[in-house]
Amino acid sequence: MPASIINIADHRRPETIAELLRDARIARAFDFIDSSQSRFTAELIRICEIPAPPFKERERGNYFAARFTELGLSEVHTDSEGNVIGFYRGESEEPLLVMSAHLDTVFPEGTDVKVRRVGSRLCAPGIADDGAGLAALVGLIQALNAAEIRLRGSIAFVATVGEEGEGDLRGVRHLFSEGRLAGRVSAFVSFDGTTIEFITHQALGSRRYRVTLKGPGGHSWGDFGVVNPVHALGRVIARMADYRAPLEPRTTYNIGRIEGGESVNVIPQSATMDVDLRSVSELELSRLEEFLLAAVDRAVVDENAVRAASGAKLQAELTMIGNRPSGETPRDSLLVRTALEASRAMGVTPILNRASTDSNIPISLGVPAITIGAGGVSSDSHRLSEWYDPVGREIGYKRALLLALGMAGIV
Repeated sequence: MPASIINIADHRRPETIAELLRDARIARAFDFIDSSQSRFTAELIRICEIPAPPFKERERGNYFAARFTELGLSEVHTDSEGNVIGFYRGESEEPLLVMSAHLDTVFPEGTDVKVRRVGSRLCAPGIADDGAGLAALVGLIQALNAAEIRLRGSIAFVATVGEEGEGDLRGVRHLFSEGRLAGRVSAFVSFDGTTIEFITHQALGSRRYRVTLKGPGGHSWGDFGVVNPVHALGRVIARMADYRAPLEPRTTYNIGRIEGGESVNVIPQSATMDVDLRSVSELELSRLEEFLLAAVDRAVVDENAVRAASGAKLQAELTMIGNRPSGETPRDSLLVRTALEASRAMGVTPILNRASTDSNIPISLGVPAITIGAGGVSSDSHRLSEWYDPVGREIGYKRALLLALGMAGIV
């Protein structure tokens, strides 16, 4: 077991959440949060209006590097993968708590990210996922500074890259494998979205494949009888659609994108589909994966057999484009217990749940990790109609502050 995990397991939090709430410095931090709502909203708008499409988060990352420096974090740097890291140092480097949010959005380059106000709502793609989480990082640092809070341990604030889609958690993978923090993190907290009731302590495993079938192509009349990649892809889709995924343990599959062909009267040379497989059970996920691979093999064999007279054969290419591990931070871990305690102290009835987030990686490595919402209300994430309302945001920020100090400790 890595030393950092032993340290957090053995670490006895010097203050309970109830004790923190009696501390005058916490009261000052709470007052700052209550009086800074317009400041937090302005920060959120600035962040959202910096485009961060998949694999192109650099501009937003540069903003955070500058912002972390302005806020007085030490050793601010951007690692080789693009994660932006800064430290709020305490008396010791242990425990080392990571507070993070992801820089990237799901929206492609060129998407209009200008924020529109509709009543109390802020409307723009990415405003909540994960603009709200990124703004919470800044707000939390500002609250710590305003109350002049000194820590026993230390907090690393991290803005990660590659959380969404084909990014496949590349930022947090790097953080725990090659970055300066590898092997040093005691606990990991990710802000993702807004909902404060959910505390994600279970990692939902997923595997994603790009399936491409290729043939010679030809004319729909003159070359009829030659192998057809779209026909074979249809066979795969039909088999997948008939798969009886168990309700318990919950298992799902989705064919989210298909493409191929040039024209209605052209036999395509290639056809491609992207498939998402998920399950709370590694065993069921492996069974589903095996079914997909067998379905592709069967479809190619069938198409080649039916069109054997043409003398041409289909070829299949399967590329894994995502592999998110599963796992669980135990309910009785210090991190989960502190998150529950902090939530209840703020009047929130917490719900422990499972999802696929940046926390998947540390959880799979045995590092205590959870994902929480930053506060406020939102809807339509991953849609152009996404919106955010800051009502109740102060509860999320205060809960996050209590959680951070409950883990890092105060002097």
